[in-house]
Amino acid sequence: MRELTVWAPHARSVDLLLPDARHPMSSGEDGHWHVTVEAGPGSTYAFSLDGGDPRPDPRGLRLPDGPHGWSQLFDPGDFDWSDGQWSGLELQGSVIYELHVGTFTPGGTLDAAAERLDHLVDLGVGLVELMPLAPFPGTRGWGYDGVAPYAVHETYGGPAALQRFVDAAHARGLGVCLDVVHNHLGPDGNYLGEFGPYLTDTHHTPWGSALNLDAPDSDPVRRWVLDNVQQWFRDFHVDALRLDAVHELHDDRAVHVLEEMSREVDELAAREGRRMWLIAESDRNDPRTVTPRGRGNAVGGLGVHAQWADDVHHALHVALTGETQGYYADFADPGALEKAMRSPFFHDGTWSTFRGRRHGRPVDTASVPGWRFVASLQTHDQVGNRATGDRISASVPVGLLACGAALLLISPWTPMLFMGEEWGASTPWAYFTDHTDAELGEAVRRGRRAEFASHGWDENDVPDPQHPSTFEASKLDWAEAGEGDHARLLQWYRSLIRLRRERRDLHDAHLDLVRTRYDAASGMFILQRGEHQLLVNLGEKPARADAYGTVLLSWEPGVELLDGALEVPGQSAVLVGV
Repeated sequence: MRELTVWAPHARSVDLLLPDARHPMSSGEDGHWHVTVEAGPGSTYAFSLDGGDPRPDPRGLRLPDGPHGWSQLFDPGDFDWSDGQWSGLELQGSVIYELHVGTFTPGGTLDAAAERLDHLVDLGVGLVELMPLAPFPGTRGWGYDGVAPYAVHETYGGPAALQRFVDAAHARGLGVCLDVVHNHLGPDGNYLGEFGPYLTDTHHTPWGSALNLDAPDSDPVRRWVLDNVQQWFRDFHVDALRLDAVHELHDDRAVHVLEEMSREVDELAAREGRRMWLIAESDRNDPRTVTPRGRGNAVGGLGVHAQWADDVHHALHVALTGETQGYYADFADPGALEKAMRSPFFHDGTWSTFRGRRHGRPVDTASVPGWRFVASLQTHDQVGNRATGDRISASVPVGLLACGAALLLISPWTPMLFMGEEWGASTPWAYFTDHTDAELGEAVRRGRRAEFASHGWDENDVPDPQHPSTFEASKLDWAEAGEGDHARLLQWYRSLIRLRRERRDLHDAHLDLVRTRYDAASGMFILQRGEHQLLVNLGEKPARADAYGTVLLSWEPGVELLDGALEVPGQSAVLVGV
């Protein structure tokens, strides 16, 4: 026998539907409805509100027929884990690797991705970040329009496949981070509003109504979010969650939902004896996101363990490509790259031309460790939201790719790579969708092309997000990794990550010890990390710089340290240490 429960505070009646029976449910004073029936793992079920059409369970763990179908009972406790000795990993010193399951391998499943884990071990990364897995209509998509946060998209293999992937990763010493979206729900297959006030018009997001975190009847909605967070750590053994766009988690309560979330995760980690991490994506440039919570009744920060630092990406991108359109304009400042290597927020109370106002808050670099900020050269956003999904490898020569890798991996931040970056993948990674609602699909197609046409693009050059070829073209070509400059760049990444791991200076988290010097005229940028110097020549001509110690790694061969100086070839990088 199994008890099934659903929250539907405004329904007059709720029935549990099984394939061969309809079971009336009993209501409780808190808006939850209950029924006990004979049903085991694999049984399909749905709910009918006030005699209406079948609807999937808002807390359902499996949707074998997609968001418009019935839920299926899934018991996560049935999996035979082999990671009993796994105690998690330290975020400090780790390198993150972001991947999209559907385009990471030709197979496009979690099981197929698990077959490539040895590549990531050899590369030296520590944490594998999976883009969202929540189900959405259709088979192809980025995952940010998911509508069932408790479940795993069937195209990727469903919830059991995620358990297999995590177990396989832990067996190889890799942690797993899952990208989750709680700030909004997708437009198609979203039935939560029929169950109760999951969304509110009190606040709005760029995607419509906000999740109801502080309006009337919001307590069960917050619990729905917090229980979902615990589910991934407890039942699926993930090591970290990447929290999408937390600036759109609108919450005017005295205790923000992120603070409540961080407290519950820390308590769960203590009970489980395993490290667990929350990593926020935030547009606020506010260090309070990663400031520890206050003790007792003292007011502190939100207590999230780390956050993305997009300003670092922007500074690196402009330095490597010279692009200055849109939000890149501010980062054409000659001091942007220096600042981004010392402080995660270029905008720390400074004027942002893109926003038309001041933005951000300073980071106390004497007390906030650098590992709390995740930096990148490329991400799904920064590649996929370009008109054609072109990677940085399509814009700059391989020498500058090597320069960017060195700056990122020798920086004081927690570096994150985007799949294929390590060999300079030539395949694009475009915006692709598979909306089964024809009108929605057409609206996305027209909107995408109109957006870029307004910025001077020929709309015929913008890939059709709904066409299967856009998705297929975005899949990695693994054969490239062993060829020519791709193989050379891959070895460069491996060497940089190895040195970062082995040498204390190169993963030291003390920001106040970082020193930078940039000569814009020659293109020479010097990053000092303790007794190590990274010399990066972004210019085309060789440039001479003072240095001391031994050449540990050089993109171009034959670079020697003579009489306290060395000549760095154009578009090249050299790491020197003692």
